[in-house]
Amino acid sequence: MRAWVSWVVVLAVFLAFPPFQRERVEEMGFGEILGMERMRADSALTQALRSRWDVEATAFLFPWGHMIPSLEDVSRITGLRIYGRPVSRYTYPCYHDLAERLLELPVERRSSLVPRVPLQKSLGLFDVGKVAGESEDEHLDRLTRISRRELASEPGAQADLDLRRFLVLFLGRLLFATRGDAVHCHFLPLLEDLGEVGGYAWGAAFLAHQFDSLGASERQTSISGFFPFLQVWVYLHLPALGRGDLAQLGLVPIARRWDSRRDSRNLGDQLERLQEAIDSYPFLDPYLEEGDEGQPWLVQARPYFGRSVWLHVLNLVLPLHLHLSQRSLGLRQSVVEFPVRDQFRRPGRSFQGLHDTTDWRERAKEQIDDWERRGKAVKSDATTDDVYLQAYALKYGGKVDVAGEIASLRALLYSAVQDREAVQRQTTELARLAGAMLRAEEAQRHLEERERDLQLTTEHAMDLQGERDRLRGEVQTTRSKRDQLRIRAEAAEAQVAEATKELEALRVQRSPGDQEEVTRLRAELLAQQTVARSLQQIVTDIGHSHSRSRSGASASRATGASVGQYLAGSSSRRRNDEEERRRQGDGSAQSGRGGGKMPPPPDRQEGSGESAGKGAAGPRGSSDGTGRRGEPPELRVPAVGTGCRGTEGPLPETSDVTMLVRQMKARFAQKEEKGEDRRLRGEEECGVTGIAVEAGEQECRVTGIAVGAEENTGMTGIAVKGVGEINSWRQKAGRKE
Repeated sequence: MRAWVSWVVVLAVFLAFPPFQRERVEEMGFGEILGMERMRADSALTQALRSRWDVEATAFLFPWGHMIPSLEDVSRITGLRIYGRPVSRYTYPCYHDLAERLLELPVERRSSLVPRVPLQKSLGLFDVGKVAGESEDEHLDRLTRISRRELASEPGAQADLDLRRFLVLFLGRLLFATRGDAVHCHFLPLLEDLGEVGGYAWGAAFLAHQFDSLGASERQTSISGFFPFLQVWVYLHLPALGRGDLAQLGLVPIARRWDSRRDSRNLGDQLERLQEAIDSYPFLDPYLEEGDEGQPWLVQARPYFGRSVWLHVLNLVLPLHLHLSQRSLGLRQSVVEFPVRDQFRRPGRSFQGLHDTTDWRERAKEQIDDWERRGKAVKSDATTDDVYLQAYALKYGGKVDVAGEIASLRALLYSAVQDREAVQRQTTELARLAGAMLRAEEAQRHLEERERDLQLTTEHAMDLQGERDRLRGEVQTTRSKRDQLRIRAEAAEAQVAEATKELEALRVQRSPGDQEEVTRLRAELLAQQTVARSLQQIVTDIGHSHSRSRSGASASRATGASVGQYLAGSSSRRRNDEEERRRQGDGSAQSGRGGGKMPPPPDRQEGSGESAGKGAAGPRGSSDGTGRRGEPPELRVPAVGTGCRGTEGPLPETSDVTMLVRQMKARFAQKEEKGEDRRLRGEEECGVTGIAVEAGEQECRVTGIAVGAEENTGMTGIAVKGVGEINSWRQKAGRKE
């Protein structure tokens, strides 16, 4: 079976596996190879490379010296693991019993080969041929669907059996492929415990198998095993051959980036052209600019880079003479001892010739120990390659034209050195630029943080401005309400002044017998103080609510202070008025007995009184707090809740009660003409605020206090009906007569 067909069959089974099986394969380290795109085999390139392979040195011989694929090449190109335990264990003369137990497949006696067809059928692939007119992708999809029907979908013994059969097919027909149609199963002892498969250095074993395959007969037109490795190695190190196309940049492992270039010439013409171009100077260090991103396997593989070590793949134990290619490590090639045919030879090239059970961990113990020590690091103190080139010409002069190449090689080497120095300078410059870029990125991040802070500050300032505008609106609303209430308060003051005048007139006309009625009315007035206290609380609450606003704080203090000052003055005037009425009552009694008009009390002289002593504001047009000059004291409305103006001062302990008296003479005249009761009651006069009296011909009788409730202005008092009639002045006059 051709290598390309084997690749399709292996890939179809892998894609048919359920997810948990594919994860197990990837954990073993084979996922990177199975994830590659299929590549065409380049037979001409394989034969050209085989012609330059030296079995003794296990290296390619070119006019400029040795070149050897290394473990780093395997790790970066294929992604296989080059670290772990060596692939070395028992080999048996017959695998019949082991194959029946682990694979449940027949194996001929005295053989290590499993027939390919039964192995493929056990994985569901009965016919792997390509149908006429079928594309490569369609062929792969069809095989995948067929195989999926036969594979276990759940973990268990059958899933382990499927995985073990797949690994035998993968290792025997793709990674370590041999000539012929059968599949060798000499790796089967390593597959008994599936959990240990990922611990072996399969990449190092693969490189040993490639060395052995290159040393096979030159009549072979292909290389056994995973052929894309050597092809991509040539694409990287011998780009002048022009055999590969860089299809996709940046993919890892590196083999996924390349595809083989089609060549329509016949095989002979291709070989002739390759033999002429293969001696061109190579690119010694193609990984100089390669990083480790996306390649986690390189972390554990790196300690094996740049070291000469023995490679193991069961009965194959081959050396990796990396010290022969020091220039591929960026070093000057020092003089070394060229290797001769190794005395340690494997028993035979065919596994069918093994007649004994062999433990290669014991037979190759020295080489196993060398692998476990990771071999020997390659070092060089040479400053020139001349001595090495002279020794190389003496050793391999018959195989390569060294004499004619030395001069050109020196020029090439000098040019390469110059190029390397230029690259180093560019690397230094790039490092400097990278540092500057990092600093610029840091500064940009700092600016972005400052910009975010500034944006947050701007948003906060806008929020504060919005709050300020809202508070300004509230202040304007408060001021408007305050002005309206002030107008009402001034109107109320005018009504109080008028009512005070009429009250004083009634007070002068009253008789001593009215004292009891006045006392009762005074008690009822005192009862109204409760209402005044509640009104005063409203004023206080308004002041407190506005004081919580920063912008309305000054308006609140002015309003509260004005109301407090006004109430303080009103309280003082109330006490003065009560004292004067009490003295006037006593004077009226004396005048009734002795005749004559009662003089004003001495403590109510102009400019005196409690309000003056306390600094409270008096009524309008007066400075003594007793009323306008020549008029009786007036009772004012403290304008509760109106926000009228005033000055700073303490709040009074009690509230004033305001009585607004209206002149009702016109109403009295109308009732007298109609012969109706001349007394006016509070319910007859809706909204009447003041004292309702009955006017007679010779007397004026008080019937009650009518304190009305004006609509839309709030309660201003309590309407009290007349509770009996006071002895009229006429009855009192009759008794006197």
